[in-house]
Amino acid sequence: MRAYTYIERGKFELLDKPKPELEDPRDAIVRVTLGSICTSDLHIKHGSVPRAVPGVTVGHEMVGIVERVGPAVTSTKPGDRVTVNVETFCGECFFCKRGYVNNCADPVGGWALGCRIDGGQAEYMRVPHADQGLNRIPDTVGDEQALFVGDILATGFWAARISEIAEEDTVLIIGAGPTGICTLLCVMLRHPKRIIVCEKSPERIRFVQEHYPEVLVCGPEECRHFVSRHSDHGGADRVLEVAGADDTFRLAWECARPHAVVTVVALYDRPQTLPLPDMYGKNLTFKTGGVDGCDCAEILRLIEQGRIDTVPLITHRFPLSRIDEAYRLFENRQDGVIKVAIECGK
Repeated sequence: MRAYTYIERGKFELLDKPKPELEDPRDAIVRVTLGSICTSDLHIKHGSVPRAVPGVTVGHEMVGIVERVGPAVTSTKPGDRVTVNVETFCGECFFCKRGYVNNCADPVGGWALGCRIDGGQAEYMRVPHADQGLNRIPDTVGDEQALFVGDILATGFWAARISEIAEEDTVLIIGAGPTGICTLLCVMLRHPKRIIVCEKSPERIRFVQEHYPEVLVCGPEECRHFVSRHSDHGGADRVLEVAGADDTFRLAWECARPHAVVTVVALYDRPQTLPLPDMYGKNLTFKTGGVDGCDCAEILRLIEQGRIDTVPLITHRFPLSRIDEAYRLFENRQDGVIKVAIECGK
């Protein structure tokens, strides 16, 4: 089968590999129908994910059809259309029982797919702990509608949940990339008083204004003053940092009011400075990634009910045979790209 593979820092390549086999009674084999490219894939390519294993098939954002299941799998069967969770988790350890599935104690727990074990930018993939990692897609929900459930939608839903958003809050979201938009959609479900999105890309600003006209938008240079003018207590009650740029961590805590919650969703390329003397007295609460992706069934229900729609984020579509081209477009943010769908059977 064809599989997009991490060769070395700066190099991915589409290779022929053996079709995966069941290795554990809890495994499932999934024929990948549709995948996508995530910014985290670029972090692997750039060498900023040290735990990523050269030779691994990349990709952790996909949907597909179950081909085979191990004898211990009970939640899905061959023929089911499924989402695949970005995280592998056993559901039984100390962390999993508390919903902290990103920290699952299993040897392949947490973010393993497409990083430490073979992922889904391929024709087939093996999913460990399939009862936890697969969710059946409702018949009325298409593959494109469900494509982002296991990763960036799970991230946005988790970020909105842990931020403890109330209806009287002003919420600032820094970054209107794909994860930022998914975070915005999930914040909107909580009906805060005001939502502000900070973004520097003119194309992404236009996207937000076109699709979510009720949301206020500003650029990074004016963000502090804009948030101060459009909030009730001199800053945002909740800040969700989804951009991961060099200056966005500082911007996040600077734009927060005293006693606010700052939720860091972004994955940074380099360490960030926590300038405690500068922020002394703000008494901020920081909540940091990565995602505990255990809400996928709820997200699928919301999609089925028409309350979440991420299809507009898919601006480009490529067959697996042209995935190099898709990566170039996504990495260089060409042609107004937001998300790319990869047809893994073509």
